Amino acid sequence: MKRFLKVEDIGDLNAAVKEALSLKQNPYAHQHLGKNKTIVLIFFNSSLRTRLSTQKAAMNLGMNVMVLDINKDGWKLESELGVVMDGDKPEHIREAVPVIGQYCDIIGVRSFAQFENKEDDYSEKILNQFIELSGKPVISLESATRHPLQSFADLITIEEHKTKARPKVVLTWAPHPRALPQAVPNSFVEWMKNADVEFVVTHPKGYELAPEFMEGVTVEYDQKKAFEGADFIYAKNWASYTEYGQILSKDTSWTVDEAHMAWTNNAKFMHCLPVRRNMIVTDGVIESPNSIVIQEAANRVFSAQTVIKRMLESI
Repeated sequence: MKRFLKVEDIGDLNAAVKEALSLKQNPYAHQHLGKNKTIVLIFFNSSLRTRLSTQKAAMNLGMNVMVLDINKDGWKLESELGVVMDGDKPEHIREAVPVIGQYCDIIGVRSFAQFENKEDDYSEKILNQFIELSGKPVISLESATRHPLQSFADLITIEEHKTKARPKVVLTWAPHPRALPQAVPNSFVEWMKNADVEFVVTHPKGYELAPEFMEGVTVEYDQKKAFEGADFIYAKNWASYTEYGQILSKDTSWTVDEAHMAWTNNAKFMHCLPVRRNMIVTDGVIESPNSIVIQEAANRVFSAQTVIKRMLESI
């Protein structure tokens, strides 16, 4: 494996989940793979779970880990060509990335959507420059359009907690005070489309996701109808795609509360975290026995470890 950016990069999902669960049972069995190997994790945006889980995954495999927060630890990077660099960015990404590649064997990159230009965000300008210039395998730690390590962990969690062979999984929009990227919902849709689940997306009109992700997906604008019979509820906010980056609604009737969960088939509640309590989900739901957000976060280690292991095996 030379890159991990989207669901197609992982291959057979059943095999990938099986491998992740095996690593969860014996996380230190493959430390020989990472001996004298180094991973560099580059963060253009804040992180808690992604940073710590990916560090832990790499250390489980015996790797050295270096972490660089571009906004705090390094020079600000210019990413455009033809720019006269007389501003606050003293280094160009076209020099920085090849240099980083000299110091490691694998690179992880986290770079969110900027919501300034849809085309720039959806072309993944930052991530693709790391792929082009580093000469090393690249892992997306969340990009402008996808968060594959999160979605892989979500699938592992569903596999562990499902009570029937083909569960109903619902992705529901929920309100938030800020405009959030579409990366997590895009990615979750992509992975669920490839998994053996009944999948439904529900959101207010105006919050339709990008067509390339939604082809063949059932959309139900009535949240109650969507929740009926659900085995898993995955709540997430995202800003509008059509009115790019805009907040069109803060309708708290979409907040997942106990009444909403009563519409389901005793569903498990999921969220990628961090979560705005009593906007996305009420205290009562996220504190309930059916909340599996902590287990979901724990599985971030093993989604990352599976990916890194496969990369090490291909070096």
